[in-house]
Amino acid sequence: MKNVLLSGAIALALAAGAGYWLSQSASSTAPAGSDLFGAANAQEADDVDTSTITEMAMGPEDASVTVIEYASFTCPHCATFHDNQLKQLKADYVDTGKVRFIYRDVYFDRFGLWASMVARCGGEQRFFGIAELIYEQQKDWIGNGQDPVAITDRLRKIGKVAGLSEDQLESCLSDADKAKTLVAWFQENAEEHNVTSTPTLVINGETHSNMSYAEIQTIIDGLLEE
Repeated sequence: MKNVLLSGAIALALAAGAGYWLSQSASSTAPAGSDLFGAANAQEADDVDTSTITEMAMGPEDASVTVIEYASFTCPHCATFHDNQLKQLKADYVDTGKVRFIYRDVYFDRFGLWASMVARCGGEQRFFGIAELIYEQQKDWIGNGQDPVAITDRLRKIGKVAGLSEDQLESCLSDADKAKTLVAWFQENAEEHNVTSTPTLVINGETHSNMSYAEIQTIIDGLLEE
């Protein structure tokens, strides 16, 4: 599954119409930025400088336990995780300074990429608040998953509710270079931690599949006692 997940990821960014596609109105026809697609296919992930991507994190940098969540904004299990396990994790461990929590994007599809670009549009200070809205309204903004224009419009509305301006959203969603870099960054991370599904948790360097909060607690408490 890993190879399926990772292969052609750079092409995904441009097949999504990142850039021109996203900046068009509902009256648009086909994307006119097709020249971008070929450029992405020709560019390997190794050629992209991913150091410009900001790590979205909560909790102290010097916490003894670090939890990394790999998630997709279009993943129903991830939405459930954010509504349940993450809220408990934040209250019990992150807010108390025991755990550093890092969120990393996984892109199964173009819609997840677009949602990520909206969430990141508000910077580090607003990221988790916007991400929460996107997960809470996941079923609503995805709809039947067949209308890219409608999905983009719904994501824009979420961004505006979160306080982003139309100009901010336009700039973020039309940034093709950022889209390519995000996908390359995802590739690097997924390969490093053998991510094949979402949500995947990496707790102090050890990769785990989705689990209950009680299981997460057991692992974290064991590490805190060491």
